[in-house]
Amino acid sequence: MNLASEYPSLLNTEQAARYLGVSASFLAKARVNGSPSIPFTRIGVAVRYRKSDLDAFIDENMKTTTSEPKAA
Repeated sequence: MNLASEYPSLLNTEQAARYLGVSASFLAKARVNGSPSIPFTRIGVAVRYRKSDLDAFIDENMKTTTSEPKAA
């Protein structure tokens, strides 16, 4: 599988969820609650995520132990 074609720079909710390994409903709840803070944009009625923002979210939430506090 070619990741560049599977994950273009703007992802819809289902693609972003697969990329992060979470459910689409998790992302929908995050958009409503603002937590966790995962940047997104609306293009018309379509919700889109930049792959670079998802990568930054992953990087910001990296841990080395399970006892580390959650990111702010």
